[in-house]
Amino acid sequence: MPQALIIGAGDGLSASLARRLAREGYEVALAARNTAKLAALAAETGAATHACGAADAAQVGALFAAAGEAEVVVYNPSYRTRGPVAELEPEEVQKSLQVCAFGAFLALREAARRMLPRGQGTILLTGASAGVKGYPQSAAFAMGKFALRGLAQSAARELHPKGVHVAHVVIDGGIRSARRPETGEDTLLDPDAIAETYWQLIRQPRSAWSWEIELRPWMERF
Repeated sequence: MPQALIIGAGDGLSASLARRLAREGYEVALAARNTAKLAALAAETGAATHACGAADAAQVGALFAAAGEAEVVVYNPSYRTRGPVAELEPEEVQKSLQVCAFGAFLALREAARRMLPRGQGTILLTGASAGVKGYPQSAAFAMGKFALRGLAQSAARELHPKGVHVAHVVIDGGIRSARRPETGEDTLLDPDAIAETYWQLIRQPRSAWSWEIELRPWMERF
């Protein structure tokens, strides 16, 4: 049975991904700092759960050692702090960089070490609008997501010729959730639709691999 690891699991997008992969016959592992919130999803999908701080190198190493040889690894964590650039707390900025970018490096490094000997695998990194356009009072998040995008591009150029597919998904818009219900006609991204696009990336023929794709609701401005 193929294996998939979702880091930064919770409700919304990662839950939709877990369900989609489970339907396709994957043995799913879910990683989050707080695993108690994953109980219902784990029961629904048959997934294993692992406690892990995404920006802690030792914890990420232990996660990959425990989770097995995943053919698909998805890095989903983010940390956002807002405010005027002159008033941002350095500790908060550092945390945003660690969670959005450094943690992604740790996960990608561990995944690559396991996938390269096999000559195959897929690593998907969840980005955001902030990775391609910096917004006012969102400097920390933009720094983290721009770094994530650079990591994805560099890793794709290095790993694609060796059989490992790396792709960065720009989520350019809000994602529908219980906390953020739809207020119009498809003005928010449906997490199940995003998960379907991730599945398409996983199944892409290697003669036409994407390293990046942008997803936005039809109402979102470019």
